[in-house]
Amino acid sequence: MKLFSCLMALLLLLLQAVPGLSLPKDTLHCLEYHGYCFHLKSCPKPFAAFGTCYRRRKTCCIDTTSNSHICQEEGGHCVPPEIRCLQEQVGLCPRRGWKCCTEV
Repeated sequence: MKLFSCLMALLLLLLQAVPGLSLPKDTLHCLEYHGYCFHLKSCPKPFAAFGTCYRRRKTCCIDTTSNSHICQEEGGHCVPPEIRCLQEQVGLCPRRGWKCCTEV
């Protein structure tokens, strides 16, 4: 988790240093508070809404318990419901109804 935070901080620093490559301001604000940008209009539990991302097209969600797991951070892949997983794992996906798989 700390490695992910360090990599995100480095990425944000590099994006801000190169003119024209910066993320939208609302997205930067979300990431500064360790938020996640979801495609949903409301945040899944245990997340709380904290504004918008990507020029108001996504919702910024902040983890209120700090014990939930984002699928990609745990080494999984988010897939649509019609795809069958060989091995499913616990993890949140940014799109409603999608599931987290370690093997597809």
